[in-house]
Amino acid sequence: MKLPAYARLEKSGALLLDLWVQPGASRSGFAGRHGERLKVRLAAPPLEGRANRELLKFLAAELGLPRSRLELVAGAHGRGKTVRVSAPGDFLKHLPVDEP
Repeated sequence: MKLPAYARLEKSGALLLDLWVQPGASRSGFAGRHGERLKVRLAAPPLEGRANRELLKFLAAELGLPRSRLELVAGAHGRGKTVRVSAPGDFLKHLPVDEP
């Protein structure tokens, strides 16, 4: 399976997702692309790590993974974030695909 532009594999087999987040939205959800990143709207304010926690909770639910398999590895204080998914399995079918 071809990976979308916002996803890449590490040598360890973990998957990195490059995301652009929009905190303070009315509800959490995928919202297309922002450059080479997948845009995610978050129903949490960007205060005291709430948006980061909501991002990991949202991704775990959408991808059908336990929260323990997700780790925010870059962008804790910005909108551009990278999340590592350990042992990704076949959850890729739940991610939005790139347009042809």
